[in-house]
Amino acid sequence: MILPLPQQRRPFLFRDDEPVVRGRALLPEAREPGARVPRLGDTRTWDFNGVLKRPANVSASSWKVNFSRELEEPYWNLLAREFMMIVMNRRHPVVLKSGVVLEGSGIPVTLNHIASRLRAAARWGRENGRPVHPDTWTAADLRQHITGLAAAGLAPETVRGHVGTLKNLAVAEPALSLPWTIGDPWPGQSARDVARSQPGNAIATPTVPPKTWFPLIRAAWAYVHDFAPDVLRADGRVRELSANARLSVVGIDTRLEQWLAEPENKIPVHVASAGAPDPQVNWNLLTLLLGYDRINSSAFTASARDPLKTRRRELILNTVAKGRTTTHALTGELVQVTRPDGTTGPWHPGIDLRALTDLKTALRNAAFTLVVGLSMMRDSEVHEILRDPVVEHYNTPAIASTKIKGTTNRPGKHWWIAGPLVEALAVAEAVSLHPERVFAPVHTSRQGGTIDGPLMLAAFVRFVNTNRAWTGLDAIPATYIRPHMFRRTMAMLTDQFPGSEIATGIQLKHIAARALANATTRGYAASDKEWAKYLEDALDNVKFRKIKDLYERHTAGEEIGFGPGAERVKDAFDQIAATVKARNGDARTADSLLRTTRIHIRFGMLNNCTADHTNPVGAVCLENAIVPEGHVGPLDERCRPDRCANSMIGPEHLPIYDSHQRTQLELINNPSTPACRRDLAERELDITRNVFKMAGESP
Repeated sequence: MILPLPQQRRPFLFRDDEPVVRGRALLPEAREPGARVPRLGDTRTWDFNGVLKRPANVSASSWKVNFSRELEEPYWNLLAREFMMIVMNRRHPVVLKSGVVLEGSGIPVTLNHIASRLRAAARWGRENGRPVHPDTWTAADLRQHITGLAAAGLAPETVRGHVGTLKNLAVAEPALSLPWTIGDPWPGQSARDVARSQPGNAIATPTVPPKTWFPLIRAAWAYVHDFAPDVLRADGRVRELSANARLSVVGIDTRLEQWLAEPENKIPVHVASAGAPDPQVNWNLLTLLLGYDRINSSAFTASARDPLKTRRRELILNTVAKGRTTTHALTGELVQVTRPDGTTGPWHPGIDLRALTDLKTALRNAAFTLVVGLSMMRDSEVHEILRDPVVEHYNTPAIASTKIKGTTNRPGKHWWIAGPLVEALAVAEAVSLHPERVFAPVHTSRQGGTIDGPLMLAAFVRFVNTNRAWTGLDAIPATYIRPHMFRRTMAMLTDQFPGSEIATGIQLKHIAARALANATTRGYAASDKEWAKYLEDALDNVKFRKIKDLYERHTAGEEIGFGPGAERVKDAFDQIAATVKARNGDARTADSLLRTTRIHIRFGMLNNCTADHTNPVGAVCLENAIVPEGHVGPLDERCRPDRCANSMIGPEHLPIYDSHQRTQLELINNPSTPACRRDLAERELDITRNVFKMAGESP
């Protein structure tokens, strides 16, 4: 029961026996009679575990609020509970009737943040000689507190959270039973302005640096696509052996003789000792291979009291001395790779029982890296993926999951994906032991636990770098990476870097076609300084490959384009071919000349532009145009492929114009087409016919 404090001015809106969670869907166990749920009168802890469904990426400790340390003081304790009760029930009729309107949604994690910020305020008051109870504090005190947080080096976004809590307390003051500083300490200013954080139209989220992004994605794909079959084969073998293992060692001597009589059976030894003169036997694995539970490995322990044990051990060690050993007892031959030193061999020295657990964890982390890196899903949404997640959504493969951010009703959503992510999810599901979730701990004893996205990324980077001497993968720089940074990076790449290869078997253009359709903040697609030079070089390389392809087709006698722009390109190619012939050169000579010759081609969907960006003479798009400040080159949106002297119509463009022509004719010949729409269709038809005339074809 809440004991009245002398400072209370009025009764609170809610009774102390009322549950904190109202008007929300409770878990089935919380709806049972007598179930324990947090109530306003609970002064020590509000535990929401088992009451509200907890997001998969949120730990159990974050799903409860502890009124500890500074909040144990009765005044601060009651103030915190009343304020949090309003935050959790901001749409309750009695709250709205009091005139208090708070934005956002109240969840246990938010309450934890509020508790932390109130502790900080109470601690500041104590350390700076302010009264224990804040009822006599002023707005100037609160401003000084925030100034101190900023001066202590807290990030602007963290300071913004403290400011927001204090501003909301001022809003909630009419509904509180205890007095609080009257009025907003920062009237007319938003929490963002006070904290001097990034403006709303700027994205503070950094991208993953290209030096990290490319080797990380390639490594994740290698583990999922190339190495996973070996790991899953070993895991299946262990499951089979464990299911059939006997607890009793009766008959083990006969079984051992039969097993050794088979020439293909070799003694499993530990990887660390495999190349030594005296390899160490993996007794646990050997016991399992013989068909007995690993707890019976003591059957091979030398003992003066049990000569049978000594005999078994000597028999095994004599076999080892003959060189009949292996580190691949569970898998057989592994996938072969080329290592950094140029040698070729298996990608792993040997998968035993201990290594299998590490590799299953690495596979889960690799799958998580691919999904969070290429799907534009948030960390919370990836953790919510359940088994059998790949569905058909508008005839396209998609991940079915749950949206967590910014909502309390957990709506289902779909994220379009491409083939590599389907494969990654299948691997993650294969190693998951959780009955529902795809991304979960790989240990049977920790299925109720929570896995951390940033820790999975960091662990995978360490694992790849530690084992690259065997796997042959590139080193991954140990830079700062977080799941939300991949969402920002993918948004930027799909906007500015389509059509490139990011890993063996993964074409970014296929990933981009899916990811770009998934909703994201437009600002996420903004360019990034670290990627700018990389993208510029990559686009130059793509452009050169296309120009080289045109040159090879032209020298082979194929038609590469029509129009005045195409004729200039053909003349340049003819001059290069003549120079190569005069020098008795080869393909390398042609490549060198193609790189040094100023051939201006801007490849497009409807035509190719051959205007020189530094001197776009004859560009129709610039006629009577207002050129934006700082812009260099033609204006794409005003392009006239049928009129411009720089236009080059390629053979690949003609089918587009043919389809467009048929569409316009259908509109023109349709009696129900409005006159204004028919006029537009006729103008479009004229453009199409001019293009065909340029190409020497009859429309």
